[in-house]
Amino acid sequence: MAKSLKDERLALSSVKIEKGLLEGIKIEFVRTKFSLQKLVNRSIHLYLTDLDFRNIIHLHNDLAASGSL
Repeated sequence: MAKSLKDERLALSSVKIEKGLLEGIKIEFVRTKFSLQKLVNRSIHLYLTDLDFRNIIHLHNDLAASGSL
């Protein structure tokens, strides 16, 4: 089966997400009809193109300690 042009532009990634955050965002996704893929793509785009957003992300430390937080 041939890949579509859209599929060729996408890359599969795997990340670990804090359980409490994942449960909370799942509820919001259902409520707002949004998706993790949209959130990740838009967040990465803002991170790469908006210095203020990047600084907010770098300075945000309000999470529980773990290997990836």
